[in-house]
Formats: sequence, structure tokens, C-alpha cells
Amino acid sequence: MSLRTRRFLALAALSVAAAAHAQLRLPSLGSALAPIARAPLVQRVDPLVAGVLAPANLVAARLDEAQRRLRAHPDRLERDPRGELVVRAEVLAQPSSPVARDALLAGGFQLLREDLLDGLDDELLVLGAPAGQSLADAVDRARAIDPNGRYDFHHVYLGSGDVAVPGATPMPAAEARGPGGLDAGPGPVQVGLIDSGIDGAHPALRHAAVVRHGCGDTPRPAPHGTAVASLLVGQEDRFRSALPRARLYAGDAYCDDATGGSVEAIARELAWLAQKRLAVINVSLVGPPNQVLQQLVAHVVAKGILIVAAVGNDGPAAPPLYPASWPGVVGVGAVDGRLRLLPEAARGPQVMFVAPGADMVAAANGESAFARVRGTSFAAPLVAGLLAALYQVPSPDGARAAIARLAGTARDLPAAPRDGIGRGLVGETLRTPPDAVALVRAR
Repeated sequence: MSLRTRRFLALAALSVAAAAHAQLRLPSLGSALAPIARAPLVQRVDPLVAGVLAPANLVAARLDEAQRRLRAHPDRLERDPRGELVVRAEVLAQPSSPVARDALLAGGFQLLREDLLDGLDDELLVLGAPAGQSLADAVDRARAIDPNGRYDFHHVYLGSGDVAVPGATPMPAAEARGPGGLDAGPGPVQVGLIDSGIDGAHPALRHAAVVRHGCGDTPRPAPHGTAVASLLVGQEDRFRSALPRARLYAGDAYCDDATGGSVEAIARELAWLAQKRLAVINVSLVGPPNQVLQQLVAHVVAKGILIVAAVGNDGPAAPPLYPASWPGVVGVGAVDGRLRLLPEAARGPQVMFVAPGADMVAAANGESAFARVRGTSFAAPLVAGLLAALYQVPSPDGARAAIARLAGTARDLPAAPRDGIGRGLVGETLRTPPDAVALVRAR
């Protein structure tokens, strides 16, 4: 029996008996990246065909995307010893002192870049590994030179959901539905986003005031970022989002670059959003633990800024993904249209809320219509929008109060395990089903 078949059967069993806590043990990223047949990261699904994006394919999506990028850019990307995607020959560094920094440079490390992260009152160094030394050995050497500093691989983080790529033929639209979340109108309700670029010209986003950052301020729209942004602040006659007409501060951490989604790129956008004193930031990206990024996230959380993050789709028994699993981050899982936990979604104490994440649509990049989406990526912006409607001035006490207020509205799912739903389901009415709006057919 193939690996893909075993995964699919395990996931199918989980969807039938989620309470049984079936132990789906995914292989490490390195072993899973073996050249086996998989569906592409972005599925070309005909929305007229009944059914959903396949959970088994979604589990493999992050692995597929990592493998695709490795094949396309072997000169700029490689894997760490766990098989996670990293920027080739680069070490992230936060030396404990100027003396430690000098010792690193004297030890053969090269200073490639230095980022002054003003909004976080911190800095980030990117070092080149010493000549002739493997990247893993270089990280170990940096830690040995400066045990009190922070050193890690330059990991690359990926989206946590799947978007059905649109074609060109719209479906008939169903009867109009009312608005979804808070109607912010012309007021100053604001929310932050770190993702890929967004298509601000899409009709669902034309009422949102979008402030962009990254990529030299040149818009580089992408399907994942556009879909997430529409669920956060979009509005159209039949489409509902969490925070219609709000002001969106959108940091593009990808910019169509081979190393897009790197810790360095995410750090720059975190610092920019922290400078804007936004109270809520959505991050629908996932990756491995990273000492440097963890410290930067901790700085943000300490300011009372709520980071809302997708918990990932690697499976319910897979190792935790980040930033959702770090202390103080609002981790978000997902349910389908029948309010069942997605069988591929992560579970555990990192899940604080669940929200709709399947049997739903979001804005299609470059089109006036919408596309099917599935994954925890698309549940997170619904929670972020609901929190931003309650919370606009960052402070540690205010952050705790906002979470408590949202938890007070949460609904329990009796058939689901407690570690799968956290404090409960929110945003149930914010799911726009595929038959409610004009979809586009795959080519």
C-alpha cells in the first residue's frame, strides 16, 4: 500500500471517529519529500463538481510546495537536518553582545545583512556560513561560540491551506445574502496581515483601505494572500468576511522571491506592523520551531499585540507547527460546513479557537469571482477579524480581555475532542458556501 493511500485511509478514519484520537504519524519532512506522486499544491478543481478539496492532498501540500521550490531554486534553498526548507548557507543570528558578534566574524562567519527591527526594539543578523562548513555544522559552531545568543537555520514558512485556481467562466450566483461580521464603515477599525501579496483590485476588496508593505511597495498579488485578505476585510453582495471595510495593513513576506516566507521577511513585516501599533495581526503561515523567530514573536506578544495564526494541516498527530504553537499566539483550527473538525487540521493545546475553513469560498486572485478554499489558513482570518472588532489598542490586559470576550461567544462541539476545538467554535455565520456567489471553473 502506498504512503499516499495509507495517509488517506487514516484521515478518512479520523473524519468518521475524530473522538478516537487516531494517531496519524506523518513522516519527517525530509523523508516525506521523496519523489512520490502527489497532486500539485494548488488544485485545479471544477467548482461545479460536488465534493471538497481532498484532505489527503492538503496534508501533502506543504511538502509538495517545499519540494517544488527546492527543485526550482537549488542555488538558493536547501534543507535542514529535519528536512525543513531553509535559505541556503545562511544562519540567523542574535548575538548576546558586541564581543560575541566580533567572535563570530573572527571565526569565519560573514555578515550578509543586518536588519534593525525598530518596531520590535531588536535586530537580526544574517550570517554566511564559514567556507567549507555544512550549514548544520555552522549553526552548531555559532551556538558554541556564543551560548547566550540565539542562532538558527534561516527557515522558510509556507501557507496553511489550498486555493482552487480559478479559470474564466462564472457560475450563476445564488440569492443575495446579508453582510457577515462587523460593518466598520468609514471608521478607523484596523487589522494587520502577513502573507503573500493581495489583489486589491478584486471587487471584494474595493471597499477596504489597503496599506501595503514589502516588495519595494510594488504589488505582487498571489492566490493565498488574496483569499486570506478577503476573508479578513472583504465585502461583496453575497460574500461575507469578518471585518468588512476595515483598514488592512498588508505585509507581503513573499514578493514572488525564491526565499519568500523566510524568517527575515516575516521579521521585517512584524516590525512594520508593530510600529503601526496594530492590536491584531493575522499570520496564516506555518513552519518549524525557530529560536530567532520565536523571540521576535515573544516581543510582539509582550506588547499586547494578538498574533492570530493557523495551526496547520499536517495532520492531527503531527508535530506542532509555528508560530501558532508558541506561547501567547492565538492558534486557530478549522471545521467544515457540517461543523466537523477538518481531519487534516492540527490538534492539541495550541488550538485556541476553531472557525470555518472548508466548504467555503474566498476571493480569487485576478478574477471578479471566487474560488473554493480549504485549510486552517482560511479559518484564522475569521478569528483575527472578530478579535480586531473587539480590540484596537494593544496592551497585555486588553489582549486577555479580548480573548475572553470572544471565548464567551464560542460554541462547543460535543462530538469533537477538547484538544481539537480549544475554547470553541466562533465565526460560524461567516462561511460563504460555494453556491452563494459566482465561482469560476477550472480551465
